[in-house]
Amino acid sequence: MTKLLLRALAGETLPTPPIWMMRQAGRYLPEYRATRAQAGDFLSLCYNPDLAAEVTLQPIRRFGFDAAILFADILLVPQALGADLWFVTGEGPRLSTIGDAAGVAALRPADRVHDTLAAVYETLRILARELPRDTALIGFAGAPWTVATYMIAGRGTPDQAPAHAFKTADRPAFAALIDRITEATIHYLSAQIEAGAEVVKLFDSWAGSLKGQDFDDFAVAPARRIIAALKQRHPGVPVIAFPREAGDRYVGFAATTGADCVAIDNSVDAAWVAAHVQPDGCVQGNLDPRHMVDGGPGLVAEAQRITRALRGGPHVFNLGHGITPDADPDNVARMIDAVRSA
Repeated sequence: MTKLLLRALAGETLPTPPIWMMRQAGRYLPEYRATRAQAGDFLSLCYNPDLAAEVTLQPIRRFGFDAAILFADILLVPQALGADLWFVTGEGPRLSTIGDAAGVAALRPADRVHDTLAAVYETLRILARELPRDTALIGFAGAPWTVATYMIAGRGTPDQAPAHAFKTADRPAFAALIDRITEATIHYLSAQIEAGAEVVKLFDSWAGSLKGQDFDDFAVAPARRIIAALKQRHPGVPVIAFPREAGDRYVGFAATTGADCVAIDNSVDAAWVAAHVQPDGCVQGNLDPRHMVDGGPGLVAEAQRITRALRGGPHVFNLGHGITPDADPDNVARMIDAVRSA
């Protein structure tokens, strides 16, 4: 029988939605923390196929999710393009910065990303062998705008101001950076599919800070280009797009970009999503991650409310953003039970 996730992404309305979580392999799990310590540091974990596969498998063993998502990081692509990348404990990623056309021109060609990403593809090959037969395997990449914000600022920022400033000061150079990341992402995701990914997801975590024409040029257009290229190379492989905090721009995003599913953050209501986004196809989401910390009756009620609100069309149950390190694993089990009994 076809895997539940693939059925939903193909447009099938199921009595119970498939379930997985963004960041489901992560610091909230004690077994992840143990493996991370064994690896030594975050990047060493990403580039060790055996350990990266192990942490990907851990939440599948514990919770029986319907899909596993590759353990990696969206900033491996800028590193492959030539940026320096390191992680500061307790603070997150740091990169060397790009602030002008010369910096963009100095990046490696997009088709060279494979030189440093072979370990990621090996992780996928291991997972394709070891996952349960009914568990789908998801690959992913960051969307060009979101990746560019880190490459320009050298770190995460609350309002993506450095990227907006670069875009305003030299739009052609900024567009060239987006173009380079877009091409690299096509190569990267295509290789992930060749290594065993059955679905790929495009994370545009900072899409909500783009407005008007900028959203069209730097969120919609790159996603459309990436998806079209992947569909040409790998017909039938579904793509999930996540333009986080897009608000009203969620409406029509699937039709405009060619995405098979649009992931929805928790700033919009599931009933609104059912009325305005789900008519175009599969939606994914959108429980507030705070429920994984707080638990209790509120978790059960909200998980079931979302499940019922989106029952009239294809739906993949997920959080509205990634699970946080302070989440209680017992609450994950409660969420799954709540969805499957709704």
